[in-house]
Amino acid sequence: MGILVGLFSNVLALYLANMWVAGFVVSGGWKEYLIGGLVLGLLNLVIRPILKIITFPLIVISLGLFLIVVNAIILWLAAQLTGYIIVESYVALLWATLVVAAVNFITRWFK
Repeated sequence: MGILVGLFSNVLALYLANMWVAGFVVSGGWKEYLIGGLVLGLLNLVIRPILKIITFPLIVISLGLFLIVVNAIILWLAAQLTGYIIVESYVALLWATLVVAAVNFITRWFK
């Protein structure tokens, strides 16, 4: 059940980032959102812990704010791997990262 909630959370986060952030586009329909959410979930499962271990000193020094950069890297990797997610600028990537993080934080209560 937790996996489905996580997938729904990522799909909802990508949808809301697409609606609210100028310069962040998910091209296609629900199939592309599902693929993007699945890829984002897999990257969060596999790559994010490795990045957190590598960047641990920077995370400690910045009091956790460097995690936004780690999340942005994961979202950028998902965009590069799928081809359905288009990020036009770093500012759009930053705002989309904040939207995805906020949605995932809120939906984590339901897991």
